[in-house]
Amino acid sequence: MTGKKNDYCMVGYRVGNTLSESGSVARGVCETNAEGYLTTVVERTAIERIDGKVSFTDENGQLVSIADNTPVSMNMWGFTPDYFQYSEDYFVEFLKENMGNLKAEYFIPLMVNKLINENTARVKVLDTTSKWFGVTYAEDRQGVVDKIQALVDAGEYPAKLF
Repeated sequence: MTGKKNDYCMVGYRVGNTLSESGSVARGVCETNAEGYLTTVVERTAIERIDGKVSFTDENGQLVSIADNTPVSMNMWGFTPDYFQYSEDYFVEFLKENMGNLKAEYFIPLMVNKLINENTARVKVLDTTSKWFGVTYAEDRQGVVDKIQALVDAGEYPAKLF
């Protein structure tokens, strides 16, 4: 990172390490260049493992498989303050375009992709092999409790988190 005004960063989880065993998930699927900078991020829904492959249905209704190590956004971003003005301005546009659409969702990757495409910003992707886990479905709860306990038992998390 050069420290310039519009240099951001993002933790790039590997998609295979972010799936729920209880159903599909939404993730910002990323592409990077040789220097490790984000070139595009597209929010994808209904990502899940099908016949051993990580897959999603694209905008044309086609099933697309991606590699387990494909970087995805879990919204772990490092922004400088200028980002928030860009985002506020874009959010106003988003609201106008989606007036009356109760299902519309303002995804952070939409804004980031816009800034990348306009050459206003660049985003360094910081690769992690860490496994993400969370409660996407009620059935995920016990697994998350067990995983947190395992991290406590291993000394990676303190026994009293809060």
